Amino acid sequence: MNNRTRWLVVVLVLGVAGVVALWPRNVAPAPPPTSTRPTQDLVALRAQAQLRPCVPGAEGGVGVTCLRDGTRTALALQGPLLINFWATWCQPCQEELPVLDTYAKQPGAVPVVPVLVESREADGLELLARLGVRLPSVHDEADQLRKQFKAPMTLPATYYVAADGQVRQITDPPYFKAPEQVEKAVR
Repeated sequence: MNNRTRWLVVVLVLGVAGVVALWPRNVAPAPPPTSTRPTQDLVALRAQAQLRPCVPGAEGGVGVTCLRDGTRTALALQGPLLINFWATWCQPCQEELPVLDTYAKQPGAVPVVPVLVESREADGLELLARLGVRLPSVHDEADQLRKQFKAPMTLPATYYVAADGQVRQITDPPYFKAPEQVEKAVR
């Protein structure tokens, strides 16, 4: 073996060793931060959002966080009830939330519970405050409620829980653009 071949082998061995040393290992990913904002910012955002109180928890309900005050509560799926899954990055959700708020203010309206998913609590509070939506809202950080509904990953996703406990997804329209559409969907 001549000198040139030896040096080529050394360079190749060093190159392979470098690749092996830098190759990513199977390391468990770090859990996502619950919020990058200090607690006092959440308190200020809650005050700014002025959300109505969450429905008191019920035994056997799904654990969620009330956005109004940050307390954990068990959301009872007792109808009639309209559940709306939304996220801060979802443009149709941003258009639909004020419509749901307007509908919920009408006499005889079915209670509406917006459920924040795939977003940080602080970001949800900021958006609700900016939109002027005051509905009693919850945060489903662990996605338990959405899994229970077997809801699609597309947002918004709205479900009507009837008085007899029957649950149906509302797909027509894909999202509400007028309070009259909500009223028609919950009949």
